Amino acid sequence: MTAYDHGPVAALRRIAFLLERGREDTFKVKAFRSAAATLLPMPADELAAHVGNQTLTTLPGIGPSVAKVITQAVEGTVPERLARLERENAGPLVPGGRAVRDALRGDLHSHSDWSDGGSPIEEMAFTAMELGHDYLVLTDHSPRLTVANGLSVQRLTRQLEVVEAVNEHLGDGFRLLKGIEVDILDDGSLDQTDEMLARLEVRVASVHSKLRMDSAAMTRRMVGAVRHPRTNVLGHCTGRLVTGGRGTRPQSEFDARAVFEACRDNDVAVEINSRPERRDPPTKLLETARDLGCLFSIDSDAHAPGQLDFLDHGCERAEAAGIDPDRIINTWPVARLLAWANR
Repeated sequence: MTAYDHGPVAALRRIAFLLERGREDTFKVKAFRSAAATLLPMPADELAAHVGNQTLTTLPGIGPSVAKVITQAVEGTVPERLARLERENAGPLVPGGRAVRDALRGDLHSHSDWSDGGSPIEEMAFTAMELGHDYLVLTDHSPRLTVANGLSVQRLTRQLEVVEAVNEHLGDGFRLLKGIEVDILDDGSLDQTDEMLARLEVRVASVHSKLRMDSAAMTRRMVGAVRHPRTNVLGHCTGRLVTGGRGTRPQSEFDARAVFEACRDNDVAVEINSRPERRDPPTKLLETARDLGCLFSIDSDAHAPGQLDFLDHGCERAEAAGIDPDRIINTWPVARLLAWANR
């Protein structure tokens, strides 16, 4: 019997992380996160009593399979469910890209339950710390994307206060950065006030609507956004979906050379979006941006803690394209990143 000394809450969080990392169904993940939230404030003697009396399933959100995990963790053994997931889901997600992955210091594109993510801000931050990040940029959506519960100026203002409070508790060695994934509007303007954009530390600009706009109009739209002085990263530039539960979607049409030249000339990084269903930009466009001298940002676009490890996919693509790690802005220390982003 293997000793297990991390406690039931840690076991439940780790199981949820590994399920997300393995792209399992969301309802499975929620069961373990909900149980962890139930146990977190519970005194140890009360939990031990529930285990001893076999009454765990009377607690909110705890069914028989979750109760088994908790019981095994309390008894000091590695829960069977956790051991199996460690074998199945804990290794590298892809065979390549390890040198690039080791060079990354953070992630510039992530979402919380303030917009369309599935977990609280602090859970995203804690997981990023556990993965060895120096920083994570919180980039919840902007107001126009109502389907994703985009943040108004008022809600984003409140979120910035939460970010500051989280950083006070995290201490040195990690920093949660204030950011946004701001919608690129039809005319190329950004879906947030200039005053609010100026209060942020990193800004990812992405197209989420009218993805089939004709090429000339889409090119003008994207170039306009890239030229905005507050834009730092051009997110998932083609908007394509190549696999996954949402189905597939063709890539947007635009003059890639014109858009990437604008990125280079305006010091805007091209995002290598690491979500497996996106693989955006496509390889040909990635190589075009490389050859034109663009900067890059390898981002998880995580909507849940376990998805923060999706960076493996983007790192493998960057390595295959032969991109110098110093051209990848999230290999930079936080001071250099922020000086660049707010120049």
